[in-house]
Amino acid sequence: MAALGVSQSTARELLRPEVLSRLKNLDLVARSVVEGFLIGLHRSPKFGFSQEFAEYRSYNEGDDPRFIDWNVYARSEKMVIKRFLGETNSHLMLLLDASASMGFGGPPVTKLRYAQFLAASLAFLASKQHDAVGCMVFDEEVRDYRAPSSRSGKLQSVLHCIDSAEARTGTRFDKPFDKFREQISRRGLVAMISDFYCDIDKLLDGVRPLAWQGQDVVLFQILDEQELDPEFQSNVLLEDLETGEAVEVAPEFMRDAYPQRIRAHIESLSRAAKGVGADHVLVKTGDSLDQALRNYLLFRQRRQ
Repeated sequence: MAALGVSQSTARELLRPEVLSRLKNLDLVARSVVEGFLIGLHRSPKFGFSQEFAEYRSYNEGDDPRFIDWNVYARSEKMVIKRFLGETNSHLMLLLDASASMGFGGPPVTKLRYAQFLAASLAFLASKQHDAVGCMVFDEEVRDYRAPSSRSGKLQSVLHCIDSAEARTGTRFDKPFDKFREQISRRGLVAMISDFYCDIDKLLDGVRPLAWQGQDVVLFQILDEQELDPEFQSNVLLEDLETGEAVEVAPEFMRDAYPQRIRAHIESLSRAAKGVGADHVLVKTGDSLDQALRNYLLFRQRRQ
């Protein structure tokens, strides 16, 4: 898109959820977000996006064959991969919460749709860094899984996995973590995207073993503005989307006590994540996606 002369103001527009919600194709969303984001960065070397050749490394099973230097192979019969500045040869695993509570929100987008925008953008951004990308969609069970890979065409499979997620049932965080440990032993980056309406101690029971395994974990907490600052003028009946339980609350409670409770939960999650060596990033569904992507790049750089 940069080659088409997209201005910085237009690039910023491409990062807004209300604009992205008009795009039906998740691949187009991811491309628009990442290209707009990179234009906004002025392709800063701070974030490792130089495509300058750096060195060779040996070819490993699963590497994208597009980066094999066939001239070297012709001379030496050795399979080597060209590495570029900013490349980590790492992998990114996306864990996407598709529980019923993620269906809350809007307009313009629900928490789940925003989470899909973010997950797809992270996948596209990682692929531009030549990282292997995989994903897992879960609620009470693991609903879909794609193993991390940098093979040509794998990104489309990951985007399809993300785009197919539907908000349906309750949440069990032990399921994706157990599946992850069964399938993946190589160290890499793990980005879990959820509203994290859960018992924090139970969540940590899943995160802690990943940290011991050497995984670098970032928790993207997606919340709607109404969950942070609800506006009710009279008594309202609130229903839990996952359990079906309902409770009547007064506007005074929602104005005074509720904001304190939700912020206490967010702060507890942030402290708990830090305590096990993970990062926590709060994202609101009305936010432009650039700050979340910046947080991911900074997280990625610290873990190199």
